[in-house]
Amino acid sequence: MERDGDATGADGEFERGAATTSRLAELANGGAALEFAIGTGRVAIPLHTRGVPVTGIELSEPMVAELRAKPESAGIPVVVGDMTSTAVPGPFALVYLVYNTISNVLTQAGQVEVFRNAARHLSSGGCFVVELWVPDLRRLPPGREATVFTNEAGYIGLDTVDTLNQIVVSHHFRFGEGREATLFRSPHRYIWPAELDLMAQLAGLTLESRHADWTGSAFTAESTSHVSVYRLA
Repeated sequence: MERDGDATGADGEFERGAATTSRLAELANGGAALEFAIGTGRVAIPLHTRGVPVTGIELSEPMVAELRAKPESAGIPVVVGDMTSTAVPGPFALVYLVYNTISNVLTQAGQVEVFRNAARHLSSGGCFVVELWVPDLRRLPPGREATVFTNEAGYIGLDTVDTLNQIVVSHHFRFGEGREATLFRSPHRYIWPAELDLMAQLAGLTLESRHADWTGSAFTAESTSHVSVYRLA
């Protein structure tokens, strides 16, 4: 399963990115923004270009190096650290965490700390925005612990699911011309929307809105992802 953005192609990714930055700029409402897990800047740079002051926290030093190598990243301060605890000078009108990245934190306690750290960085009335996939255990037959989500030429993707600990490991098999395979695994802790709302409450945040995407589509029982906005009183 794709956990780091959808493989929508160049046009689809451009449209998605434009919708993302437009909504984030609206929520920043003229104030400064902090991105948790800023990565290589695929959201921060266009948001900064729109005139929103952006600061980032990123755990991966290689990603930070890649970000800083981009000329358009000038003026975006980045601190290397863990989004569960790292502090940067603020406060901010907006903290945001996109591309399902909160699921990379593999414990419930750690995910709660992400919310608490976001709240610590917000000014009064500021908001924390989380983009996250919706668990779909309906695809997992009873008694099975794995399901194939992609099977195509040169690539097989499957998820193994630990329902007790809410852990999904995505296994990505890529095959070369000689049929030799390379394997990449990525573990994630899935979070139900109601559980996410409780995490927010523990951090002093209240759900303001939830949509199926960045354009404001209705969130329904069939939605595969959501964009949730939490407000600090």
